[in-house]
Amino acid sequence: MNSLANIDGFKISFHEKSKRIIKIIITNEVLNKLIFPFNKFNVSTLEYKPFTRFTVSKSLEDLSKNKLGSFLKAVLKDRNTGCVFIEPEEKISKIDKNFLIKLSTAISHLLGIPNHDSMSGKFYARFSVKHEDSSDSYLRKAYINMDLHTDGTYVNEDTDWVVMSKLEEKNVKGGETCILHLDDWEHCEELSKDPVGRQNFVWGSPKSKNVNYKVEHPIFNNDKKGRPEISYIDQFPEPKNMEQGSFLQKLSDALEESKYKIVTELPVGSIIIANNHFWLHGRKPFKENKNLSRELLRIRGKFN
Repeated sequence: MNSLANIDGFKISFHEKSKRIIKIIITNEVLNKLIFPFNKFNVSTLEYKPFTRFTVSKSLEDLSKNKLGSFLKAVLKDRNTGCVFIEPEEKISKIDKNFLIKLSTAISHLLGIPNHDSMSGKFYARFSVKHEDSSDSYLRKAYINMDLHTDGTYVNEDTDWVVMSKLEEKNVKGGETCILHLDDWEHCEELSKDPVGRQNFVWGSPKSKNVNYKVEHPIFNNDKKGRPEISYIDQFPEPKNMEQGSFLQKLSDALEESKYKIVTELPVGSIIIANNHFWLHGRKPFKENKNLSRELLRIRGKFN
């Protein structure tokens, strides 16, 4: 993407850490104008009445003069970019967790249709990271590195994009966001062409995901232009043999050791949108604190 859109009320620029990431600041003027239409619906209404999700989405699109949705999709589908960071200009008092859920809902419905999230039983999932955790996945493990991965590896729906929002955090040090574009990864050509990475792997999931089936698919495939795409998370593949197990170890090491991984801190209210086929994301461990708390929201879905 050589040029950026000019949308009144939205400050659009290349991110300071990478020109592959587009940064959008939503101005206070737009945020204040969203409060009234967002307040027409509580979060439960969005959950029970799917058409209201499009209503809040239209409120956002109208304020951009019908420019934001097409711009976001253009960025996400562009192999040279594919990632957007959105932040409010200021964290004004009325921008609470419910507002951010509605904003994330509005953005996701400009992109397409969210997938049903079996973990939550809704079109989105909320989860907290705290000092103590007894869950069955890395998602909530504060002091363990969450390795680079893509979403939706263990379900039978396509996951074209993922929206990740930071709703709240307290007493946090560490826990930085990590992301990597597949084309920047120094081992992409070597490992994406390895025949083992093109084999079908079995993918399961822990009980908390509420998915009672397994799927099979390769880690790497190609898009319509022959460029590699990846579908991978370290916790869920079930290797059939030593060959697959050794490949997974090599892949995991090569991703985590990449010198092109982008590590960044994000303020509360930040929303990341990424193309799930060629961007991987993860998280650094937190510094230990008994009062640590972070709450996140995730929506994943397909382009319309």
